[in-house]
Amino acid sequence: MSYSVGNEALKEKVVEVIDVTVRINNLIVLDKVSVDVDRGDVLGIVGPNGGGKTTLLNAVLGLIPIESGQIRLFGTDIRRFKDFHKVGYVAQNAIQFDPIFPATVREIVSLGCLNRARLGRRLGKEQNEEVEKAIDLMGLRNVADRKISDLSGGQKQRIFIAKALVRKPKLLLLDEATAGLDQCMQDHFHNLLRFLKSEYGISVMTVNHDLSGVICQANKLAVVNRQLHYTPITPGLDPSKMLQDAYGEHFTFIFHHDHQTCQAPEASTITIKEGGS
Repeated sequence: MSYSVGNEALKEKVVEVIDVTVRINNLIVLDKVSVDVDRGDVLGIVGPNGGGKTTLLNAVLGLIPIESGQIRLFGTDIRRFKDFHKVGYVAQNAIQFDPIFPATVREIVSLGCLNRARLGRRLGKEQNEEVEKAIDLMGLRNVADRKISDLSGGQKQRIFIAKALVRKPKLLLLDEATAGLDQCMQDHFHNLLRFLKSEYGISVMTVNHDLSGVICQANKLAVVNRQLHYTPITPGLDPSKMLQDAYGEHFTFIFHHDHQTCQAPEASTITIKEGGS
């Protein structure tokens, strides 16, 4: 399952968003935004509520039409792209479902193997092996046979990430995957993303409100509020100007995290104050 992610491989374009405009109900939600993701990149996406973060992911997935511009996945225009087995997705409200839903962890993860060709068919040996690998990767072995309704929010979140990983995607899209998780689980999640990047070469686009966590885990930052501000993340980066361009100058950003070590769970936050100077 693992493979080399050397310098040459990292140059492979996985996602290209080029001057894309999206209009919903006659309102421009994304205005000529451009960003790219190379193989092995982790792109952190932040911005105010309603700024277009989820819309950007939905456009990359081909779930909503674009008014102008172009989106390419693995070099293919999104309108002609068919290889969605290469793409894993965890939606914003993935864990919100009927609390008495009777499926087990293993059954939910197994759903990641299904496609139109496999509907109604039993999983083969290879698919079952991949399900077990994903369960182990997400640290769910001890609850694999438990009902999903019996588990915590953090465990449920890991189940749906395992479901997204089971087909060994080359691109993983996460929409606020850490929402509602405690600080310990957020730190675990950030470590997981670094592992997926280094060991499997998976490219990630992750929407997250934990700005310090994004800067810690990602190598590229996109700040979205209808328009998109984009920068590589380098040592000593101060994103305050980009953030103020998106959130407004009346917000003050107070950074509490050591972005070089990413070791202090109690300090892994950014405080956003409205009305500061």
